[in-house]
Amino acid sequence: MGLTLEVTVQGIKPVKEEWQKKAREHLKNLAIPQGSLGELLLLAERLAAIKETLKPSVRHKAVVTMAGDHGVVEEGVSNFPQEVTPQMVANFVAGGAAINVLAEVVGAQVIVVDMGVAADLSDLVKAGKILSYKIGYGTRNIAREPAMTREQAISSIEAGIEIASTLIKKGVELLGTGDMGIGNTTPSSAILAALSGLPVAEVTGRGTGISEEAWQNKVRVIERALKVNKPDPRDPIDVLAKVGGFEIGGIAGLILGAAYYRVPVVIDGFISSAGALLARELAPSCVDYMFAGHLSKEPGHKFMLQRLGLKPLLDLDLRLGEGTGAALAMNIIEAAAQVIGKMLTFEEAGVSRSRGRVE
Repeated sequence: MGLTLEVTVQGIKPVKEEWQKKAREHLKNLAIPQGSLGELLLLAERLAAIKETLKPSVRHKAVVTMAGDHGVVEEGVSNFPQEVTPQMVANFVAGGAAINVLAEVVGAQVIVVDMGVAADLSDLVKAGKILSYKIGYGTRNIAREPAMTREQAISSIEAGIEIASTLIKKGVELLGTGDMGIGNTTPSSAILAALSGLPVAEVTGRGTGISEEAWQNKVRVIERALKVNKPDPRDPIDVLAKVGGFEIGGIAGLILGAAYYRVPVVIDGFISSAGALLARELAPSCVDYMFAGHLSKEPGHKFMLQRLGLKPLLDLDLRLGEGTGAALAMNIIEAAAQVIGKMLTFEEAGVSRSRGRVE
């Protein structure tokens, strides 16, 4: 029996201030003009506080790409048909997708999880190519009814927790979130609108590049989903159940699991950040363990990052998902770990300190 959601949430503690102070003092003594490595020093400080050591290691990396389908594609919210989801899962397995290429660059393994693809992927599971925590064959159409039951919502989160637990016990030191699922920007926008109260049109983008007419339809579909289902913004499980997705629940669980075990987790883009918002609502301290990989081109993403209080490491106009932005940011995080772990202080290097005041 794995960790339950309740036990995980109760076990997530904020990072210790004493370790932040200890790291800050150490970084001030590095043989460089004070603050000259800018944001990299802040990342190093956070890593040291998370890992509770002045030599944090994030060498062993994994990006977990959660896949799931969405009944709301019936409403014409995407340019692509639903069969693309299992086709892309096969591409991940073949090593031919963007996430495979970018993860290889940073030395991260890619773990693909069937959270709720609307196809039978049992052959890939039996062959050990993907993990299966399948909750169902896609969610229901949120424009007409809840995406899933409350029990399914909890199951999806607990699946993510279990995956994080398994990987961390195998030695993974840095996790990244990823997603695959045709139509999944629609539930992500719905989650943001439900939790924030922001207008749907303001938080809804064009996803796969839909036309103006299709975008207007997408906005109407999300507005209808919120009206029909009435998700309770004070209850993140209800929001996930009413307008979410199985892979979004899995991402939320992965983040909670990482925080429980005090392991840093890099959040990818819009869909991953929807999971991050749910995780934060369940356990506010889990944000201490999150790093925002990048700023997505999806307009709602900046609102998500503001709500999470996270500054993106990259801004490259990405909007693919899969975990690509998280993977790209991993080398920056590793660089921060190496800065605090390997650089010499003034005393160790035999370098004279500045005589002037630091302005």
